[in-house]
Amino acid sequence: MNKIKKRINSQSGFTLVEIAIVLIIIGLLIGGIIKGQAMIKNAKVKRLVGDIDGMRAAVLTYQDKFGMLPGDENDTNTPIGDTHNGDGDGLMDETDGYEIEDMRLAEIIPGSGTDLTLPKNAFGGTMRVDYYNLGGNDNYIIVTNIPAETCQEIDTKYDDGVRTTGEIRAGANYTADTTIAIFGWKL
Repeated sequence: MNKIKKRINSQSGFTLVEIAIVLIIIGLLIGGIIKGQAMIKNAKVKRLVGDIDGMRAAVLTYQDKFGMLPGDENDTNTPIGDTHNGDGDGLMDETDGYEIEDMRLAEIIPGSGTDLTLPKNAFGGTMRVDYYNLGGNDNYIIVTNIPAETCQEIDTKYDDGVRTTGEIRAGANYTADTTIAIFGWKL
């Protein structure tokens, strides 16, 4: 009988301290993963804003160099290799993609000169420059398929936070867990 009691008393288990240490380690791992995801999202937002700034610089560089907006030039063979003409009215309202083609032909942005493929943004959508109506017709840098929370964050940080006014505008409301198809930044 004493042998049975000894076996029962000698069985070992986890102490509360050991369990607490394991829970702390699990908590730190989960916290690290969540923080890592936030860092990745912040990096994408910064990259998107940087890409938009780069596209603005490219448009202004083109305008400085040729005296016209990309896609709107009405001068044959400007830039060299160009196969289309705009109407010179100051509105980038020609066929989508010709603005990108013009900047590529002028070697202002990377890519093959005759490539009409729109550049990708950090969230997997596209980037273009276009005359567009986002609560008022104007020349915009348009990015597509951006999470609504990201659009709201950018609009609040760099503009007025209202999707229908200011320099930054969205084609839809900033509704959580949705994607904004058209998000524009005035040139």
